[in-house]
Amino acid sequence: METEGKRATGAASQSQPKKRKPWTHWISLVALVALVQGCATEFSIRSGTGFEDSDVQSAAPVLRFQTNSIEPAAVLEREALQLGDILLTSEPTFTSASIRLMTFAPVSHAALYVGDRQVVEAVRSGVRVRDLEEILAEAAVVLVLRYPQLSAEQATLIREYAVNKSGAGFNFLGITLHIPFSISRRVCEIPFVSAVLRDACIRGMGVLHQLAASERQLFCSQLVLQAYRHAGVQVTAADPRLISPADILHMREGDVSSVKIPKQLHYIGRFKYERTVTTLAFQQ
Repeated sequence: METEGKRATGAASQSQPKKRKPWTHWISLVALVALVQGCATEFSIRSGTGFEDSDVQSAAPVLRFQTNSIEPAAVLEREALQLGDILLTSEPTFTSASIRLMTFAPVSHAALYVGDRQVVEAVRSGVRVRDLEEILAEAAVVLVLRYPQLSAEQATLIREYAVNKSGAGFNFLGITLHIPFSISRRVCEIPFVSAVLRDACIRGMGVLHQLAASERQLFCSQLVLQAYRHAGVQVTAADPRLISPADILHMREGDVSSVKIPKQLHYIGRFKYERTVTTLAFQQ
């Protein structure tokens, strides 16, 4: 009887599930949230000394997640802008809010600074040149990114391309294809997928974008990247028709880009960063 009792006790203890450590629940929660949002991740190795006054070097793996947070930065003056700078903006409108919702980002529009306090952008009415002050007055968010080591010649070519595209039509087909693409591509951006595989997956899923115009008609981020390509600067090898303003934001330093990039963009600062109520207005 005693032996049977011990066996019963042992069987009961074996059938009881092992308790998980508390921190494993947090890891599962973070992974689930990242999976739902399609949050891209990146592994890197941070080297350093394990102990003070030690010659032994240690290497620690670092996992970074794609982020939409905007680090505190000084409010820019107009004079801080340089030719070829990229402006990422959003407005308190239904259209802007819809784009931000689909891309999980605080920006919905991209434009190019072409000097003399003027900006070139592609909107529903087509490509146009606007005064910088008009954009600053309308937008709730205005961030500035800069391609590192851009030469004066390259910046001039970027301006020439953008200004010469003034009057070109808006790429309605390209932006329409972005609606289902922005959802389906989340499969490529699940956590722990390597940068190479993520880039290939996104570019493979975007094959239908080849049907959209590449030069005659443009949408905002497409215009920005094609202007850079015209100047011989490849911000990314991915087709410009696949790239959204949110993708450009994630190309900044300290973030995780969804597609492969040769250089990370410098985050120069912001003109505005406000939280406003969305209104039912559409960009003209």
